[in-house]
Amino acid sequence: MMEMPPLQYAEVNGIRMGFYEAGPKSDKPPLVLCHGWPEIAFSWRHQIKALSEAGLRVIAPDQRGYGATDRPDQVEAYDIEHLTGDLVGLLDHLNIDKAIFVGHDWGGFIVWQMPLRHPSRVAGVIGVNTPHTPRTASDPIGLLRQRYGDHLYIAQFQDPERRADKIFDSRVEQTFDFFMRKPMPQKKAPEAGEGPPAAGLGASPKLNMAFPQMVAGYDGKLDPREKILTPEEMRVFVDAFKHSGFTGGINWYRNMTRNWERSAHIDHTVRVPSLMIMAENDAVLPPSSCDGMENIVPDLEKHLIRDSGHWTQQEQPGEVSAKILEWRRRRFG
Repeated sequence: MMEMPPLQYAEVNGIRMGFYEAGPKSDKPPLVLCHGWPEIAFSWRHQIKALSEAGLRVIAPDQRGYGATDRPDQVEAYDIEHLTGDLVGLLDHLNIDKAIFVGHDWGGFIVWQMPLRHPSRVAGVIGVNTPHTPRTASDPIGLLRQRYGDHLYIAQFQDPERRADKIFDSRVEQTFDFFMRKPMPQKKAPEAGEGPPAAGLGASPKLNMAFPQMVAGYDGKLDPREKILTPEEMRVFVDAFKHSGFTGGINWYRNMTRNWERSAHIDHTVRVPSLMIMAENDAVLPPSSCDGMENIVPDLEKHLIRDSGHWTQQEQPGEVSAKILEWRRRRFG
């Protein structure tokens, strides 16, 4: 793929994982770049190039259910224990003791869990858009339904008939044309929801997030938003998801209740150096969703990227790469 190192494979945690690696193997601790939904390791192409050329070792996997990595059938195979275990297995495969884990969107949820579940393997954490939040008092799916209604895409993803999966699978080009655009210019940051964010989702309840129906009725010719991807980059995403389908990635959402149930015993305090990169115009994960993070991430720095929507490392790749590089060198040499 364009600007990507050669694809490699590792047998980890019962699956075969595809991953990309660049930069000197002598660099420690390396950066492990974890993508979100609906993305693949290619989402980090700009950072892989910039950071490796600056002398850092970077590793970017296609995570479980995505791209070149296996897609188990069982929904439970995508819970947080499996997803974090995959990353530990990748470190083991590469003979790496500790890494800095960098995560965007769903990848952000995973990397904030790494120091809670595998503290001996984590040197630091960088969240991109996705905050670390306390464990909710009740099932997060119930809270999300209460706050946003059954039309919310996360609520729809719980459907055992997998109707959302089928909409995306039958309209792959349309799906990525809909998602991979910059937000409309705004005079102010997007409105945050009243009160604390539910399950890390700080968006306003007024937002329409019925993504399956929005994709089904979407006509890109009528969309005034600026595209993020070149036609060649768009083709990489479309080809990957035509191969994999969307169910593997959506199964991550189908484990939110299971993850919550199985996390009651875990101390949610992150005790490693951490960086939170926020995007000014992300309507789903606005900067306000990061308010109060210092209470459970004592060693935290925050950095706000202006003029960026949700796809931060692709919308403002230079600033994201520069901040990661500066923080990594300052905190770890």
